[in-house]
Amino acid sequence: MATPSHGIPLRALLLLALSLLSIPIVFQLLHRPTPSPMPPPLLRITCADAASQSPRANPPPLASDVHVPPPAPKPEEASEPTSLRHVVFGIASSRRTLPLRLPLLRLWLRAPARAFLFLDAPAPDARDLPPGLALRVSADASRFPYTHRRGLPSAVRVARIAGELVSALNQQEEEDVRWLVLADDDTAFVLPNLLHTLRRYDHGEPWYLGARSESAAQNALHGFAMAYGGAGIAVSWPLARRLAPALDSCVLRYPHLYGSDGRIYACLAELGVELTHEPGFHQIDLHGDISGLLRSHPLSPLVSLHHLDHVHPLYPGTDRAGSAQRLFRAADADPARVLQQTVCYDRARSLTASVSWGYAVQVLSGNVPLPDLLAAQRTFAPWRRSGGRGRGRNATDVLYMFDTRRYPGDECRRGALFFLESVAVAPAGEEGGTATVTTYGRLAPRKCPPGLVPLKSLRLVKVTSEPLQLAPGKALRRHCCDIAPSSSDASMDINIRRCKDDELIAMHS
Repeated sequence: MATPSHGIPLRALLLLALSLLSIPIVFQLLHRPTPSPMPPPLLRITCADAASQSPRANPPPLASDVHVPPPAPKPEEASEPTSLRHVVFGIASSRRTLPLRLPLLRLWLRAPARAFLFLDAPAPDARDLPPGLALRVSADASRFPYTHRRGLPSAVRVARIAGELVSALNQQEEEDVRWLVLADDDTAFVLPNLLHTLRRYDHGEPWYLGARSESAAQNALHGFAMAYGGAGIAVSWPLARRLAPALDSCVLRYPHLYGSDGRIYACLAELGVELTHEPGFHQIDLHGDISGLLRSHPLSPLVSLHHLDHVHPLYPGTDRAGSAQRLFRAADADPARVLQQTVCYDRARSLTASVSWGYAVQVLSGNVPLPDLLAAQRTFAPWRRSGGRGRGRNATDVLYMFDTRRYPGDECRRGALFFLESVAVAPAGEEGGTATVTTYGRLAPRKCPPGLVPLKSLRLVKVTSEPLQLAPGKALRRHCCDIAPSSSDASMDINIRRCKDDELIAMHS
């Protein structure tokens, strides 16, 4: 049995223990931090509510609601887009060729673009010049050596145009200049497409833009890395200012080069700048009928054409001047779309139509795969054949810098060919838009017997399209087209439209 305690009573001991245990709990309660009140919920305030509230009545914004400014834009974004007043042209000409080239210059040159045309001697009677064109006589370049066996010493004078032009502009005149474009007097530019190309680049950086020759032999002779001057050379203005003081020393170091463009390339290479290739510039180092090339123009916008006096008229039944005028009527109506190739198929009638907008339409019987139509038909001859004989069936293909395919010698196997006759703008839809309607007339075959003429009833093709809009940074995609049902075999209506997201350009079975 338990022995009873003779000290403090048990009840008192229990009360004392409970008191001791409650001390830490009370201490924690007394020193516990006071909780902050919950933030009020965010309210969705309309513009009318915000306007009716006093700014002082609004609570300060939470950190997550504070507007963070976007990063600083690039120089091209911070200023207005490049326009014609930001471009200055340096054009190489001569006293002899100026009267011949003025009609072409009037076709494409427009104010506020500025152009300086450099002659080898004063022009006796230079009237009716295009707006923005000023004549200059090149400085004497006879002290510079020229040792190429087949070229012309005038290449030295032409190469120095860039330096003379930069030096001729005073500070006020060059204030808005962003680009220097060098070209020959027989070069024609589609100015909106040139501007679109230039806007893709930061004019504050050292850019050297242009294209190689279409001729593999020309590139092998003069270089694959340079921009050919007839197609046009675009140099950003900061780079032009660096090029100008260095040109004369470069001209002295390279007396053996053939042309002015080779000297400009050599000097830019010494400045550490390489060519950025732009396929819309066209040197046209070809002879004869270049319709095969123009009917299969690359997807890039047409920027320039050169050597139009060295090839057949672009449109049958016209002279060279009339052909250029007809092409620029189309280019003025829809510059981004001119020469753009669109292919569509008519499964019901088993037809393939290839549209080179503003130039020509080719209609072929049967299903012609798209890749076959993207290669240029060899209607033309090479500018200069390379030395030695080619071997193999396709040896002529190496003469060109683009894909080609054989052009049938038998007219009965070429399909039906139509060339531009008219351009008109008409209302389109209920939203107040416009559509461009172009018509193309049949080029009758001359050597095909009447009974074998392909699609002999077809006489006229009408093409309807909306103006093509280009935007810097946006990818280019070929458009689609539909051949409208028709009760007549004499005409064909084609509607060009944007392709659907997953649409294939093919004759579907």
